[in-house]
Amino acid sequence: MDCIFCQIVAGKVPSQILYQDEEIVAFPDIRPLAPTHVLIIPKKHIPSLAHLSEADLPVMGRMVKLANQLAQRGGISQSGYRLVINCGGDAGQIVPHLHLHLLGGRRLSDALG
Repeated sequence: MDCIFCQIVAGKVPSQILYQDEEIVAFPDIRPLAPTHVLIIPKKHIPSLAHLSEADLPVMGRMVKLANQLAQRGGISQSGYRLVINCGGDAGQIVPHLHLHLLGGRRLSDALG
């Protein structure tokens, strides 16, 4: 498969894995927009949020829970952090594999861009 995130999950592309279990993986974004910029992805290939099925809802909850745990571990839970999911090209989704951005470690602008 050509999906870079699927290749990371398969161990074919090296990445600094911050967390991994049977359903999800977390690793730093290679182009960070904040001091903390972590990507949290399901191991199952889901192209975008628009492709999420009823059966996938539990993994989304686990992704959000992990984001909170990583924010706590990274010392940004008290100062604040942002979770972002881009859905489709016009929203800025570059990799066609569902992913959650955890951003923090500095004051983020009010604009989401």
